[in-house]
Amino acid sequence: MDAEVERLLAAWLAMLRHHRRLSPHTLRAYGDDVQRFLEFLIGYHGGPVTTQILKSLRPADIRAFLTVRRRQGLGPRGVQRSVAGLRSFYRFLERQNIADSNAVQSVRSPRIPHTLPRPLSEIDAVRVMDEAGQGGRNWIAARNAALVTLLYGTGLRISEALALTRGDGVLPALLTIIGKGRKQRVVPVIDAVRESISLYLRSCPFQPGKTGPLFVSRKGGAMTAREAQRIMQELRGRLGLSSTATPHALRHSFATHVLQNGGDLRAVQELLGHASLSTTQKYTEVEEHRVMAVYEAAHPRAKA
Repeated sequence: MDAEVERLLAAWLAMLRHHRRLSPHTLRAYGDDVQRFLEFLIGYHGGPVTTQILKSLRPADIRAFLTVRRRQGLGPRGVQRSVAGLRSFYRFLERQNIADSNAVQSVRSPRIPHTLPRPLSEIDAVRVMDEAGQGGRNWIAARNAALVTLLYGTGLRISEALALTRGDGVLPALLTIIGKGRKQRVVPVIDAVRESISLYLRSCPFQPGKTGPLFVSRKGGAMTAREAQRIMQELRGRLGLSSTATPHALRHSFATHVLQNGGDLRAVQELLGHASLSTTQKYTEVEEHRVMAVYEAAHPRAKA
């Protein structure tokens, strides 16, 4: 890869970081996808990738790259993300008068199977919160209970929960969250959540300061999403729950249970920070699916 292509790649990532304000996860994924594509072109063309090669890109080149990635085990969502990253990169090149984006735009993304969120039942959500707090005066148990109670009680993404700082302390009744795309929203915090976090803070032996993380690991560093996944994995094993009972499933559970109990769809959209109402509407499909399952199992004419 020549120096000019490397410069363009770095400039594109900087633009995404500072102007588009993509999340670190999305930014890293886009960067990895385009880097893989450029490495593929080196072997595909048998030499360094230059701006001239970028300019002469054909749809067949992209399809060949995606075929290789599928053989490497990349699923439909990963392929869709790769195409999105390449489109973004080529739109940037187009604005720089380096190359047009016609070839990339002509390649269709794969269709993603329509799947429904898989929330916990209300009973299982309560069981998770209760079981997480088992451990007497152990501060780790208090932390785990505070985290799962926060996720279920507010519908935060795990990344949003772990981004909270110690300065947030005992959470206010209304919490301002900066979500995906730097979109700001206000989330109500019920007393049960505030009490659980207060109990954790009183028992936690680490005091990282107001700018330090609210949720800390066993050694006092910032808690990671992987640690949160392990907490839910342990709880699944102890409670006999399915593998779909993840930290994100608590967010699904929050939305589903609020709607089941009469919550307004647009209000739930705001609480979750969804840009599109259609994303939130999936939770109404969960309820419709459950009702139909009950009907088909119970109605004497349903199987006729």
